[in-house]
Amino acid sequence: MKKLAIFDFDGTLFDSVDDVVKSFNEALTVYGFPTVTREEYIGKLGGNIDEIVSLMLKDNATPENLESFKNTYLKIYYGSKKENSIPFPGTYETLKELESRNVFLAINSNRFTDSIESFVEKFFGDVDFLSIEGHDFDIPTKPSPEGINRIIEKAGVCAEDSIFIGDSSTDIETAKNAGIDCLIVKWGYGNEKDFENDYVLEDIGEISEILKYF
Repeated sequence: MKKLAIFDFDGTLFDSVDDVVKSFNEALTVYGFPTVTREEYIGKLGGNIDEIVSLMLKDNATPENLESFKNTYLKIYYGSKKENSIPFPGTYETLKELESRNVFLAINSNRFTDSIESFVEKFFGDVDFLSIEGHDFDIPTKPSPEGINRIIEKAGVCAEDSIFIGDSSTDIETAKNAGIDCLIVKWGYGNEKDFENDYVLEDIGEISEILKYF
């Protein structure tokens, strides 16, 4: 059985995209840019905030617009209640089950670390996460393996004893770059191409079961 389970955040542990799209559209409206649908936004997920903003602004993605829009969006998002951002059903129970088996738990995401920590504190206060590696402007983001490598080093395990659990092609590429196994979940924001991975899960309760056989 794996000794370390590293999770993506958005689309894997948390259903968070609706609040993000709401704040994103509020910021787009401030600048008079066209708003986007939920599906359009999901189609651009995978990179860090700078990469997503650049993709969404399209022809309006000048350096000045990118920085100004990003700051406006972050101010709106951090000031919002984020009432629709909640863990996927069964997530807490799965994490506690893995914890009871002495599996190290960690998060590697392109969301800002402080944002991840606020959600973890609110919903998973008694879950012992070894490490939370979020977006940091000074550190390469996924699909760079740097975050995963730091987590593995902190856990004191080898790559063969580690697994990355995510919902997208970015997560698959990240795990490949780090040289560890990957599980892809179908309840997040991935697409059919992402589901061509060797290990795909339909239900979050399957995670603790399938890890018994790795």
